[in-house]
Amino acid sequence: MTTGAWIALAAAAVFAICDWHSRLRHNRSLQYFAKPAALVALICVVLLVDPADATRRAWFVAALACGLAGDVLLMLPSDRFVAGLAAFLVGHVLYIAGFMTDPPSSTAVLVCVAAVVAAMVPVSVRILAGLRSGGHGALVGPVAAYMVVIGAMWASALGSGIWIAGAGGGLFVASDSLIAWDRFVRPMRWAGVAIMVTYHLAQAGLAFSLLH
Repeated sequence: MTTGAWIALAAAAVFAICDWHSRLRHNRSLQYFAKPAALVALICVVLLVDPADATRRAWFVAALACGLAGDVLLMLPSDRFVAGLAAFLVGHVLYIAGFMTDPPSSTAVLVCVAAVVAAMVPVSVRILAGLRSGGHGALVGPVAAYMVVIGAMWASALGSGIWIAGAGGGLFVASDSLIAWDRFVRPMRWAGVAIMVTYHLAQAGLAFSLLH
C-alpha cells in the first residue's frame, strides 16, 4: 500500500475505536463525529491503494459511499430506519456488481448460496416473527428484501474466492442481524458496541479484498 493509504487506514482505525468508545460511554457528540469519519477515512484508503481490479474499486467506492449515507441516516435523532436500510441495500447491490466483474462458476455460486441460506434462514425467520409480533408488520417486506440482498452480497463475496471478502460479507450479515435482533426481537445491553465492531471490520474486509 502507499504511504497515503497507510495514513488513511490508521485514521480509519482511530475513528472506529472512538466510535466504539462512544457506544460504551453513550457519548452522542463523539459518535456523530467518529462514525462517519471512519467511513470517510476507509473510502480514502480504497482510493489510495493499488487495486487488483480498478473497475471493482469504482463499484466498492460507490458502495462505501452508500454505507456512509446509511451511517448518517441511522444515527440521526429522528427515526430514519427505512431510509438507512435503503442506503445499505443499494450499497450491497453495488458490492455485488463489483464482485461480478470476475464472476464465479455456476457450481461455486450454488455452493455459496446454499451456505448463506443455511446460515441466515434461522435468524431471519426469528427476526421477521419479531417484526410481526412487535407491531412492525409494515417493515416485514423491506426487511425481508434487505435480507435477500445482503445474503446475495455475502454469497458473491464468498464466490470471489477471496477469504477476506467472505469474512467481510459474513461480518456484515452478523452486524445487521444484531441490529435487527436488538431492535425487534430482544434488546441487548452490549449490542451497540458489537454492532459497530463487526460493521467496521466488515467494511474493512470488503475494502481490503481489492488487493487480491
